[in-house]
Amino acid sequence: MEKLQFLYQLKLIPKLLDEANWTDREESIVQHHFEVLQGLLQEGKLILAGRTLNMDPTGMGIVILEVDSEEEARELMKNDPAVKEGVMEATLFPYRVALIRK
Repeated sequence: MEKLQFLYQLKLIPKLLDEANWTDREESIVQHHFEVLQGLLQEGKLILAGRTLNMDPTGMGIVILEVDSEEEARELMKNDPAVKEGVMEATLFPYRVALIRK
């Protein structure tokens, strides 16, 4: 069965756009989020993850997955620690990588 690709966009909750509002709790959650993404990379389910460097409402992160189904992509997104713990909000999109550097 051919794998499907999905992108989920992450946005910090508005309160966290001000770095003064970050606590050890948020730092810990975001570290766990990064570790989970590293695991997905090792499993072959993650194509790419990254974020913009601006801390304003236009800032975002993206995670591009290659998985068996939309349900799997949605579960991975919902169980992302940053989403599950309410640090970030996420939106899932069907996606296809058209060009990628080797």
